[in-house]
Amino acid sequence: MALGTMFCYNVSMKTLGEKIFAKDSEGRLLSRIGTMFFRTPGLVTQKGVHAMQRMMWIESLNADRAAAGQPPLTPEEEDEELELSVDLIFTEDSVLIRPDPDRMDLAIRADEELRKMVSKRQIRYLNTHSLKVRSALCERGENWRMARHPISDEDMATLVERSNVAIECNPIYYYNSATGTRFITVGGCMSVSKLGDFEYRRQVKEIVDGLNQRNRLGHPEVDIFPITTPIEIKKSLKNLPLTELSDAELRLAVGKIMTDWRASIPVELRDETTANYDWRNAMCQTITRQPNETSADERELVSGIAAEFYRQIEWLPGARIDNGELIFDEIYEEAARTQDPELLSLCDSRAKALIFNLTRVFGAVDFINIGRIARSLSRKPNPNGHRGSIYIVQYRDTGTSKAKMMIMRFQKWGVAEHLDEGKDLMRAMLESDEYSEYILDRRLMCCQLGMNLPRRIGFGYFTEKYRGHNQYNGISLRTGCFVRPYVRGTASDKIPIQRYRNPAFAQRFAKLLGEAAAVDLIVGRRSWATREILFDHSYEIVLCADDGLPSSIRVTDHAGSFVEYERELVDCVADYAEPIKSRKTYVTDYDAFASTYVNAFASKVAEVQSAYRARRKAFDGLFADRPFDTNGSGAYRWSRALARLDRAEPESLRARLWDAIRC
Repeated sequence: MALGTMFCYNVSMKTLGEKIFAKDSEGRLLSRIGTMFFRTPGLVTQKGVHAMQRMMWIESLNADRAAAGQPPLTPEEEDEELELSVDLIFTEDSVLIRPDPDRMDLAIRADEELRKMVSKRQIRYLNTHSLKVRSALCERGENWRMARHPISDEDMATLVERSNVAIECNPIYYYNSATGTRFITVGGCMSVSKLGDFEYRRQVKEIVDGLNQRNRLGHPEVDIFPITTPIEIKKSLKNLPLTELSDAELRLAVGKIMTDWRASIPVELRDETTANYDWRNAMCQTITRQPNETSADERELVSGIAAEFYRQIEWLPGARIDNGELIFDEIYEEAARTQDPELLSLCDSRAKALIFNLTRVFGAVDFINIGRIARSLSRKPNPNGHRGSIYIVQYRDTGTSKAKMMIMRFQKWGVAEHLDEGKDLMRAMLESDEYSEYILDRRLMCCQLGMNLPRRIGFGYFTEKYRGHNQYNGISLRTGCFVRPYVRGTASDKIPIQRYRNPAFAQRFAKLLGEAAAVDLIVGRRSWATREILFDHSYEIVLCADDGLPSSIRVTDHAGSFVEYERELVDCVADYAEPIKSRKTYVTDYDAFASTYVNAFASKVAEVQSAYRARRKAFDGLFADRPFDTNGSGAYRWSRALARLDRAEPESLRARLWDAIRC
């Protein structure tokens, strides 16, 4: 169904004006605003402002009453008519509801009425900055109606870099093409201090003029980033008496403003590069902000979510539970009815199966929101990353006030994948089950060797239709899925750069990273496709204590473990120099940082080796009942990994790692 396709109006609803999206002969909307009423059901779309539409409505009702021989509305009845109403704004293809956060019941009622006229995907909410608005939609399983479209890390970085523009002087601004506003950063302002007096004054005048001017869209020509900067900073820049200050006085005045400005900026936004995830995300949000903002970012939708999830989650239609009844989002019905490809893609059948099964397992929940991780969060994604879809689930147990989150990862090699290879159904099912056991065995292996994985995971099966080009097309299959709690922290490779400049943070981080790297080496964790290490690529989550210093590193997924199990550890250790070398420019004392990492690395290898030697029989016999196949079964890989651990010399590993770091 194309955008703008109209549904039938509610026949009981009185209307004043043209239909929504009606256009004149030149293709312009006849009206860009509307008001919906509920005491007497009706919709006004006649031109004017919302206050005028309300007066038109009262006049029309009184005219109807007069024609019917009834007295006009009393003042109390007029107040009730006006109170039970909702403002609407029309764009070329959307209806925007402007809700009163304290009367979300009216906004939702307007939403339901509008769905009789336009597709639900064309209806959006303003005021999503309000927690009450977000909560009302979240509790209806409708995060998808607020979330911004996903965008890759690389695309975000490119977007920010391409938005860096000049007006007439230097390219020190970041341009929002939707509003026409150019944003100035403290770093951009400070960079002009190197200019000569004439160019410096010209650049400062350009900034001051821009801050005091509005563009044809009514937005500032120039504004301050971040938008949370105290208004006093902007006022100080706007009111600089340029003509009254000498060159030296101007530099002094601007310098003081810059000092105050920089001090007001959160620490995580002071490093103005796209390598700084917090700054990049905040700038990306600023330069993509729309005039009528209908979106909320991930931190607003999910409290405490890590920065690396910014614009990485594609929220899908969810479900709410009303009086114990599971109610899927109505958009699923529209997708089934229209077979619209865009809607069918949005209404992910796997997400619907997840909701159905989770409700059966959990029982008493209020709502479920499902998000699809649009792309791998790793900076080196697996070429086969299209398999094993990852979903994030937000839900709330009935009787509680706080929503919970978990990550669900579908098995990469399930029945469907084996059927795609041409295997018969029985063989596909057997191999899928064997792979499930192998994954869980590898998890136990990793835990046995000291990897700090989430304490508990769940494993279950979900039923879904198989869509393949063979005789099994259309049958229902069981698909394996691994479930774990969401780990709140920051991925090791996405720690804000400025954090490393704190020696206490850097030293503690280096020690924990070295210990985690040692275990990673021992379990031979690498990419199946490239044989590159996966360490320090989004799987390692840094948790901090109340003092802000790292307290532990938790590995969220043991993917790639025991891929490398034949080569000696000393021949593999050089690859673990990169996590230190890549941070060389971030730390104040690189030698101390590297030394702490290397020492922790060698000590951890020795510790795990001693644990194995102390309980050799228990380790060796852990998988004695599993098939032992020299072609690479789990039990065989385990035996080879233990044997090379026993042969390892921690001091040789230390020396080889130091050599790799210094080269």
